[in-house]
Amino acid sequence: MNAEIVIFGGHAHPELADEICAHLSVPRSPTKLSRFANDCMQVQLQANCRERDVYLIQPLVPPVQENLVELLLMADAARGASAARVTAVMPHYAYARSDKKDAPRISIGGRLVADLLVTAGVNRVLTLTLHSPEVHGFFSVPVDHLHALRELAAHFNKRDLSQTVVLSPDLGYAKSAAAFARRLGVPVAAGAKERFNDERVSISSIIGEVADRDVIILDDEIARGTTVLELLSVLRQQEPRSVCVACTHGLFADGALEKLAAAEDVSEVVCTNSVPVPVAHPKLTVLSVAPALAEAIRRTHDGQSVSVLFEH
Repeated sequence: MNAEIVIFGGHAHPELADEICAHLSVPRSPTKLSRFANDCMQVQLQANCRERDVYLIQPLVPPVQENLVELLLMADAARGASAARVTAVMPHYAYARSDKKDAPRISIGGRLVADLLVTAGVNRVLTLTLHSPEVHGFFSVPVDHLHALRELAAHFNKRDLSQTVVLSPDLGYAKSAAAFARRLGVPVAAGAKERFNDERVSISSIIGEVADRDVIILDDEIARGTTVLELLSVLRQQEPRSVCVACTHGLFADGALEKLAAAEDVSEVVCTNSVPVPVAHPKLTVLSVAPALAEAIRRTHDGQSVSVLFEH
């Protein structure tokens, strides 16, 4: 790694930024966040950016709007400092859930925020497991859309998988669940889900064989846990041997982790450190995506292929 790369981390997840920098043997350059009397934020990048390859590490996690504005200001500051290229490293793009007009007179936030980032000066985006793959197309700049299936598969491949099945909560995530199942060499099943609002879903049935199996429920993110908890209630009717819950983004809002861990038939909850995990629990295992993100940054900086990292 040469001196042309500069990495800044926002306040959303400094631990992940430090871990990425450690893998790259590059120091995290400091930033200064201040506020005016009217509560407006100001960001100063306290390292030389001129003709440098600048990476801004900032997942969009609560408080999402604060962290988004900080990222926008960092991008604008880097562009104003004559950076050669500005890459937004967003392990979690929260606005990916706002990807379609499913009610009258609502905004499509996923596209709007993508436009804001580009307007602020972002030339490239590095992100992880978007809620909807089509959000990739909202950006008018190159996007490296990575996933954590390799890290999750490495964790589960350490155990006996002879009676295991991967279960997707809905048909929309079944393609990713199938790719994960192929990495484990096991079959896949899916729930038939209907979502009514952010707090209420219904799963009418499970498509596939899960009875007397070791079930790994796989989803892209767990926020309130509404979907997984509903899926567990349907799954219990088919009497699986054991249940593990796995996801990339463990947001665990409104006590979701405690609710999942309280279920006696859930033996383990697995997520990555793409977002700060708010609480610890004996049933929770957190896997690091820092090595993968660091390698993706290194390859992007050196002009090498990133996609080869995530092929099976």
